[in-house]
Amino acid sequence: MIRRLLLGFATVLIFAALSGMLLAALPPQKSQAKNTASKAKTSSQTKSPDPAPVLTTISVNGVNDIDPTKAFGSKNAPVVMEIFSDFQCPACKQLFATTTQKVMDNYVNTGKVYLIHRDFPLPMHAYSRVAASYSRAAAHIGRGEEVEQAIFQNKEKWEMNGDIQGTVAAALSPAEMKKVQAFVEAKTFEPLIEKDKQLGQLVPVNQTPYTVLHTKSGQTFPVVGFVSYDVLKTFLDQLVSQK
Repeated sequence: MIRRLLLGFATVLIFAALSGMLLAALPPQKSQAKNTASKAKTSSQTKSPDPAPVLTTISVNGVNDIDPTKAFGSKNAPVVMEIFSDFQCPACKQLFATTTQKVMDNYVNTGKVYLIHRDFPLPMHAYSRVAASYSRAAAHIGRGEEVEQAIFQNKEKWEMNGDIQGTVAAALSPAEMKKVQAFVEAKTFEPLIEKDKQLGQLVPVNQTPYTVLHTKSGQTFPVVGFVSYDVLKTFLDQLVSQK
């Protein structure tokens, strides 16, 4: 009788041990898997945001405080050309469309001119500062030229309702627009726009567009208002030949 009890008790212990081993081998319950997924999701949500961009400026040929994302061409070019511009200014749009683009093709891209865009939003234009903010933000993600072109081309449309955001969004991918919008809302590049405006006031810029040409010898030549490409070409050829 005692032997049977001992055998029975041993059987129970063996069964319990085997059951424990089987349970340990089973996959985790759904609740455990759910908790694991939840932790992973939380971890991805708490991922640290992208670091804020560093507002770095450079100097070229004696011209200081240049935002390199708003400048084009070779830093060794014999002529530096600063254009103080307002996105809501009709003459600025005309200069951009008929003169600046040809200067880019024939002088900037050939190493003869280093071109700098300076934001100079005028106080009488309700949306020019906002347009400058979007253009500057786009430049810092490598899409400045496309956005600048879209803003100027659609000026008459967005200045009626202030929908610069929609104009810019049409020129960018959703991911790019998300980055640009975040920069604009955070006013990330306002210090650079304000610096351009301060530099213009020192010139002094009294209307837009206002262009300043700099030579390596230290000479400066202001060009006030709109100027046709043919007229500017004659002047640029003279300055470039002085190198």
